[in-house]
Amino acid sequence: MINSFDAVEIITAKRDRNELSDPQIDWIIDAYTKGVVADEQMSALLMAILLNGMNAREVSRWTDAMISSGERMEWSMLDRKTVDKHSTGGVGDKITLPLAPLVAACGGAVPQLSGRGLGHTGGTLDKLESIPGWRASLTNEEMLDVLKSCGAVICAAGAGLAPADKKLYALRDVTGTVPAIPLIASSIMSKKIAEGTSALILDVKTGSGAFMTDPKKAGELARIMVELGTRAGVKTRALVTAMDVPLGLTAGNALEVRESVEVLAGGGPEDIVELTLVLAREMLDAAGIKQLMDPADALNNGKAMDSWKAMIRAQGGDPDAKLPVAKEQISVIADESGVLSSMDAMSVGIAAWRLGAGRSKQGEAVSFGAGIEIHAKPGAKVAKGDVIYTLHADEPLRFERTKSALENSFTISQDGSQIERLPLIIERIEG
Repeated sequence: MINSFDAVEIITAKRDRNELSDPQIDWIIDAYTKGVVADEQMSALLMAILLNGMNAREVSRWTDAMISSGERMEWSMLDRKTVDKHSTGGVGDKITLPLAPLVAACGGAVPQLSGRGLGHTGGTLDKLESIPGWRASLTNEEMLDVLKSCGAVICAAGAGLAPADKKLYALRDVTGTVPAIPLIASSIMSKKIAEGTSALILDVKTGSGAFMTDPKKAGELARIMVELGTRAGVKTRALVTAMDVPLGLTAGNALEVRESVEVLAGGGPEDIVELTLVLAREMLDAAGIKQLMDPADALNNGKAMDSWKAMIRAQGGDPDAKLPVAKEQISVIADESGVLSSMDAMSVGIAAWRLGAGRSKQGEAVSFGAGIEIHAKPGAKVAKGDVIYTLHADEPLRFERTKSALENSFTISQDGSQIERLPLIIERIEG
């Protein structure tokens, strides 16, 4: 191994708030990926980075080193320009499902590499796997074929794409170092840059249901990622968007697929439609794609739905098949009349997780039919006895633990003067 270093020397340098050199960063990432550096040593370095941070050069080099640990994808053989979107995740965030086929219907090519859920945040792949027959794992050749025929593909990242990040993320998850902004930024951007897309739109969530609960911290993360993408030659923009209240009216795998299909059919919840259209227009503009039609028209005239069905079929799924339904349902009702003034996204996310829609450790199975339907959002008038949530689960024993998570998840005021909501779009950052 060229320019061999000592792991302890690198750990103590960052512990003592010193900058890591480019060769040190290159070596530690390469050595850890190859198993030369032990988990406990990398854990110590990750904690030092969490506590002491990294400057822009260090983050950029760390990202480059993770990209260099694997392959880079390339899409020059396509006759469409490529563009992708990444969300930092939240509760009811199903935007990728209608967005990718919508952008394809308007003339773009969307190579969307997505992940699975962990904890209170849902995973795009888990949602799509509730569709009978649909496959998440595709070879690079299969990805290309789906892109050529449909204009959009949503699938799992292959093992060859930024393998250093896969190993590092698993370690961060069990060492309390997930929230480190330099590590979040490099993790996301190493995969997205290696993916080979020409333009990228970042949807950085903030609020109680997001990893970045503080809008200022979310903005900081967004700016770092935009800079990383721009340096790498990817046209990158970011939107900081609200995750104080769940997106849409569902949280759970098959429930969210149904809601996404409603959007593709020209209906669906207002916030999902608005954010999908905003992101679609940003993606098309950033990539310089000559639009075949406005995204709103593509939702209303059936073109986006056609793209969706073609994409699902190309990955082995049946877009017309019945989706899984949980065996049991119960309601959570309002105990007074008034105006719904707040709803906590984190509480709803934890509840959906407890119902079986999410997993507590990697590799755990999820219940495709489990989750929550939301019948009223902040600003709605409710009467005593009105249903606020319908809970879906396969096992009735899950309901009691779930109801405890929802006990203080919403508030009702008499006049609506205390409504608490972040604006849907909080900030826009362009490179």
